Order: sequence, then C-alpha cells, then structure tokens
Amino acid sequence: MEVEEIRQYCLSKKAVTEGLPFDSETLVFKVGGKMFLLIPLEHQPATFSAKADPEWSETLREEFPQITGAYHMNKTHWNAVVCDGLKKDLILKLIDHSYDLVFKSLTKKLQAEISK
Repeated sequence: MEVEEIRQYCLSKKAVTEGLPFDSETLVFKVGGKMFLLIPLEHQPATFSAKADPEWSETLREEFPQITGAYHMNKTHWNAVVCDGLKKDLILKLIDHSYDLVFKSLTKKLQAEISK
C-alpha cells in the first residue's frame, strides 16, 4: 500500500482528523483528539506507526520482520510497520485495530458523539 491509499483509508473512518503537529513530513491521524496512526510522507517504502495490543504486537514482531517497535513511541504499545511485503488485508487490520484501541480509550460521552 502507498501513503495516499493509507491516508484515504484512515480518513474514511468516523471522526478522523489529520494534521502535521510535529513537523512538515509526519502526517498524524487522530480520533477524538488522540493519535492512532503516524505516517512519514516522504518515506519509501510506505511506513507507518500504529497503536496495538502488547500481546498481539509481540506475535506480529515475531512473525513479520517488517513490524518492529515504533521509533520515538512507547514500543510496548506502538508498532512501526513497513508496508513492503505485507498483505493489504493485514495492513488494514493493523489500522483498524489501532483506531479501535484509541476509540475505546475515549470517554463514553465522546464515543457516543462520534457514533451518532
């Protein structure tokens, strides 16, 4: 998958915003004001950082050399994913999982507002 395809997929999710809060090259996607995915715009092959359950992260990192602890992030909860060589359905599953984890961490009130 390419950066633009990942970007469009993220923006298709409910209440997602995008921005460049850190620098002009790292696009950040948020739901409810909380980050769920970061993607460097100029990096080839496409790479992103996404939140993940620590147990699943361990399994993913053992199985796929393209998935490691995310640079500058809590490596227990964030994975760096190099898309090259990964199946599209796995990439989408990683994005969905990250979004869902962050969504579930929002207040019930904010979840209800987003779910309308």
